[in-house]
Amino acid sequence: MPNYQKKIGSKDKPLELKTPPGNSSYTMHVDEKDGDDILVCTVGKTILHYDLRCIDDLAAMLKEHGDWIELGSKDEKQQTKDGTIEHWARSKNNPIGGWYGLKKNFRGRFAMYIPPLLESLGLAEVEHKARNNRMRLRSG
Repeated sequence: MPNYQKKIGSKDKPLELKTPPGNSSYTMHVDEKDGDDILVCTVGKTILHYDLRCIDDLAAMLKEHGDWIELGSKDEKQQTKDGTIEHWARSKNNPIGGWYGLKKNFRGRFAMYIPPLLESLGLAEVEHKARNNRMRLRSG
């Protein structure tokens, strides 16, 4: 796995991002929990954790998919739409066999916060409409 820590930042100097619609700001940084590197997403006072592996796994899925794919962001307790990024991020069929979100009751919203990170890293393109945004692997 490439070392994203320098690009993503640390707790003292996190990466500042905006949600796909552009109406909310949040930060992302790499930290360690239980001996594993994780992504820490801070939205106001809410803190979410995601498996760092999601960056490479999502990029690989986008490459295999080959076209735009709907984000479909949902909270953890809401049903997801099949064929969306959010559905993939909690599916038993993804590379880790389940949730990329690591904090119970805060495992959702993967498709709200991780796509802008991939866009910032130059790995993906993300739409920035008010609703129903999509993403794809960055071409060329």
